Amino acid sequence: MDQLRTILSEFILDLRMQKLRVFLTVFGITWGTVAIIVLIAFGLGFKKQLSTNMHGIGESISIMFPGKTTKAYEGFGTGRQISFVEEDAKLVASQVPGVRAISPEYIKWRVPVHVGENILNPAITGVYPIYAEMRNIIPEPGGRFVDDLDMKERRRVVLLGNKVKEFLFGETDAVGRLIYVADVPFTVIGVMQKKTQNSSYQSRDQDRIFIPASTYSSVFGEIHLKNMIFQPKDPSKAEEVDDQVREVLGKRYRFDPTDHDAVWIWDTSMFDKFLFYFFLAFNLFMGLIGSFTLAVGGIGVANIMYIVVQERIKEIGIRRAVGAKRSNILFQFFMETFFIISIGSFAGFAIAYGIIQAMQFIPIQEFVGTPVLSLEVTAATIFVLSVIGFTAGVMPARRAANLDVVECLRT
Repeated sequence: MDQLRTILSEFILDLRMQKLRVFLTVFGITWGTVAIIVLIAFGLGFKKQLSTNMHGIGESISIMFPGKTTKAYEGFGTGRQISFVEEDAKLVASQVPGVRAISPEYIKWRVPVHVGENILNPAITGVYPIYAEMRNIIPEPGGRFVDDLDMKERRRVVLLGNKVKEFLFGETDAVGRLIYVADVPFTVIGVMQKKTQNSSYQSRDQDRIFIPASTYSSVFGEIHLKNMIFQPKDPSKAEEVDDQVREVLGKRYRFDPTDHDAVWIWDTSMFDKFLFYFFLAFNLFMGLIGSFTLAVGGIGVANIMYIVVQERIKEIGIRRAVGAKRSNILFQFFMETFFIISIGSFAGFAIAYGIIQAMQFIPIQEFVGTPVLSLEVTAATIFVLSVIGFTAGVMPARRAANLDVVECLRT
């Protein structure tokens, strides 16, 4: 403890005598610390925002659309139209064990929906209750999505997209009130919470209304689905599950399971894989740039410590002559380097934290997100600082410890 106190007092004395030199050295470490933290934090914030935008449509879901065959199969020619019915969803659920949840989806346009004189033509969507969970449709407090009893009794109930609600009801509460869908009265049971959604099919959820699939088929007399949505149990096996779904439907409708045009599947989990690898490379690149900047500061520290050793050769010789060991000299100069890097790092963390907090108030989140000071960012920065600090400190300290006593005193 006494040795550490002595080293600290000598460091403070040197700090007072060489203010400019120490300031420039500390500034290099501070700037490097700010660079690596802010760059990686921006990368993580950008990734988080892209993920949020993408998952507005759902968590690792696959949207399956019927198409036309492009391959001859078992005596059938090409150009055959495939159509889905509700029984197909039940068939897939029973025969593909990798499917966690599935819902048919009816969609209809150009049907007026009105409340008084407010008339709108939203996408009318008939679905199963599990649809809300798969598609991240969350009702506002006081409301709900369609449930199994609604399906069983074919109730005329509806959940409104938030934009539809704003147009039809304005700022007034919509739950419990009636809307008319093609002059058929429906009771509003919920309003969707506003969400970020930068991708969709057919239309954004905010511009839809959702009713039970059984009610849809009875009101509009339709049996053919627009599409089906399913979610795999294990997103990492999504491609395998997609192939199994095509195989099941291929047996039912007699088409080649490898004919992707017969049943086209939009697998959103593929974007998650792309996002993972893209930002892994992106953050490594950003971290590398920040590390280079920090390494320049570390080189500056090492150079300064070499100068300090050269200036204090006589002091080193005297201390060795009166009994100081090599390890004492090594520890002294290594700790002085540690003090410089600690001051610069602390200042860098403080400035970077201030920048990150200030960026929270700039309206750029919707486009590139906002920087995130996470545990990963902190751990990565501390690791780089430790490596650079050890390298910058141990080399000058070893040189000081290995100096010849006689030569030091002679100098």
